[in-house]
Amino acid sequence: MKELVEVIARSLVDHPEEVVVTEKKEGKNIKIRLHVAPSDMGKVIGRQGRIAKAIRTLVKSASTREDIRVDVDIDDE
Repeated sequence: MKELVEVIARSLVDHPEEVVVTEKKEGKNIKIRLHVAPSDMGKVIGRQGRIAKAIRTLVKSASTREDIRVDVDIDDE
């Protein structure tokens, strides 16, 4: 799942070298944190959060095949 989020995020931003994705597993739950450059935050979140919601939907769809639950958080720091 980490790779999926990383590929999507790198394709959206102007500074792909600053994309950092971390993954933390807790049983059947996985927490994915996405950090991008401050100037790229709008591109990853999108208007009214549409792009962020689409990323979460894609990851959720991919994770149901593996019977796991994935949460994607976008870092704003």
